Amino acid sequence: MDLDRKKIIVKEIVYWKENRMLPAHYCDYLLSLYTAGNQSMEKETNKKIGGLFHILFLLLIPLTTVLLYFTELSFILQIAISQIFLTFCLIGLYFYKKKTKSIDIPVVAAALIVLLTSVYVVLRIFSHDFIFLSIVLLFNCIIWFIAGRKFKLLYFTISSCIGFVLVCSLFFIKMI
Repeated sequence: MDLDRKKIIVKEIVYWKENRMLPAHYCDYLLSLYTAGNQSMEKETNKKIGGLFHILFLLLIPLTTVLLYFTELSFILQIAISQIFLTFCLIGLYFYKKKTKSIDIPVVAAALIVLLTSVYVVLRIFSHDFIFLSIVLLFNCIIWFIAGRKFKLLYFTISSCIGFVLVCSLFFIKMI
C-alpha cells in the first residue's frame, strides 16, 4: 500500500480513537496493523519528551523565585532573565496547544512567572507601597480570570476570584 495512504488511514484511526468513535482496543489493533507495531513506540517517546518539558516548565517557577529574590544580580538583568523564562513558557504554550491541546503546565508556569516578576518590580520600584502592590495583584487576578475563561481552565477562574477577594479584603483592612 502507498505510504501516503497509510499515513492518512493512521491519522483517521487516531482521530476515531481520540473521539471515541470506535472502542480503543479496535483502534489499537488497526493502528498496529497499519503501522506494523511502530505507533506505540512513537507515543512512548512523545510522552517522555512531554514529561521532560513539563518538568522544565515547573522548574522555571522556583528558578524565577531564586533569581528575583535570592541573587544580587542587577535589577535589569533579573527582569531580563525572568522575561526569557516567560518567553520560553509562551513558546511552549504555542507548541503544546498546537500539538497536544494540553496547555495546563505552560499556562500555570507563565502565570506564576508574571506574578512573581510583577510583584518583584512593584516592591523594588515603589518600596513596599501597599496600594501599588494591590493594584498589580488585582491586575494579575483579572488576567488570570480572562485566561481561565478563554482557555476554559476552571482552576484559573477560581484562583483569580479567591485572589481578588483576598486582595480587596486586605486592602480594606489596611485602609481601616
